[in-house]
Amino acid sequence: MTNSFRSVLLAASVAGVFLGCPKDNGAAGKPAGAAPVQLVSGESPTTVLAKLNGKDITLKDVDEAVGAQIKDLEKKKFEARKQGLEQLIVQTLVKEAAKKEGKSEEEFLRANIDAKLPPPSDAEITKVFEENKAQMPPGATVESMRQQIIGFLQQDQKRTVAMKLFSELRAQAKVEVLLSEPRVTVEAKGPSKGAETAKITIVEFSDFQCPFCSKAEPSVDEVMKNYSDKVKVVFRHFPLEFHDKAFKAAEAAACAEEQGKFWEYHKTLFANQGALDIADLKTHAKTLGLDAAKFDACLDGGKMKEKVDADMVAARAVGVNGTPAFFINGIMLSGAQPYEKFKEIIDSELSR
Repeated sequence: MTNSFRSVLLAASVAGVFLGCPKDNGAAGKPAGAAPVQLVSGESPTTVLAKLNGKDITLKDVDEAVGAQIKDLEKKKFEARKQGLEQLIVQTLVKEAAKKEGKSEEEFLRANIDAKLPPPSDAEITKVFEENKAQMPPGATVESMRQQIIGFLQQDQKRTVAMKLFSELRAQAKVEVLLSEPRVTVEAKGPSKGAETAKITIVEFSDFQCPFCSKAEPSVDEVMKNYSDKVKVVFRHFPLEFHDKAFKAAEAAACAEEQGKFWEYHKTLFANQGALDIADLKTHAKTLGLDAAKFDACLDGGKMKEKVDADMVAARAVGVNGTPAFFINGIMLSGAQPYEKFKEIIDSELSR
């Protein structure tokens, strides 16, 4: 595979961009309560890895301490394999298509991608040159930089045309992907919306102070709009330690849930992430028409602390290390992902 071909494949690869709040603001840690991870063949949970003052430290003990990190590595390994598999499929499809037309792979790509890109105008080229003149090599002119500027201007167009070509080749071929997405068992316990008998359950772990959690809301809303009879969303709390107002905000949302107004309160908190002080949380409750005395007593008394703590333990147990984190029928999707990422997994699950 030539460098040019490889660059086209990489440009057209659809790799997930994980945008979210990290669990420890980027710092590594050992999450408590993490579930044991899948063992390598031949390993046993009772395998003794060390002895300390006569006491055994087993593989199970270690896995419980670092289970979340290992699950994260397993997810990354899957994503790498998935991207590699997609590139191999596309490479094979291009090779076969080029052979049918009696062309090399490079010739085929030039004819079906490069030749279909509309050339940028002289005005566009000149504009880019003038805007970036300070970063150009000494003595550079519009003409000497023309090809580099054209490549820059056509980059997004080339990706779009390439993806369209690869999709068409794939549609014409018989492709069956057998690579399985890793799954974990997540208890769907918490406030929910959507069809109770839904085939798809999305468990969301979120933090009301996390900006990425707020940015993920439009994607979730779009999912509910388009799959209202097929999807159920369950919300669980995972306030991050470095978000100083997140834990109380989670408790407040649970207090609102007690009065049947969780989703209204949930929406209010995400719309007002700069107003999460205790006084603000109480004001939000009054604005939504909750029983103020009951809400204040719930929040001030820490009535919902155990509920939030339990959600956090559950999150760590399934490998959550940042927010937002979604589990779509047990398949993890991390970060403020676009609607299309949710749709891809949901459609795949519905077709099973």
